[in-house]
Amino acid sequence: MLNILFICHGNICRSTMAEFMFRNMVRKAGREKDFLVESAATSREEIGNDIHPGTKKKLQENDVPYERHYARQMSRTDYNKFDYLIGMDDANVRNIIRIAGGDPEKKTAASDN
Repeated sequence: MLNILFICHGNICRSTMAEFMFRNMVRKAGREKDFLVESAATSREEIGNDIHPGTKKKLQENDVPYERHYARQMSRTDYNKFDYLIGMDDANVRNIIRIAGGDPEKKTAASDN
C-alpha cells in the first residue's frame, strides 16, 4: 500500500481538493486497496473545520465525491506513516520539513514543481 498525504496551510482548500480528486482517480482505477490518501495542514488555524465552500463547489462541478472533512495539522508521526508528503507550494514544503524535523528519506515534494 502506498500512503500519500497532501498538505497545505489550512487543510480546507487545496490539500482537501487534492485528496478527494486523487481518491476519485484511485477509485475509478479500481485500486482503493493500493492507496491510503489523506490531507493535513501546516497551521492550526482551521483545525476541525470542514472543506471550504468554494472547494466543495469545484468538486461538485467535476463530479468528484467527498465527505465531511475535519481539518487537522500535520504531526511529526505523519512523516513515518506516509510514503509521500506533497505540499501544495514551496512554503508548505518548508513547514512540512520543519514539523517533521527534516526530510532524511526525501519523501517531501511541492505540487507546483
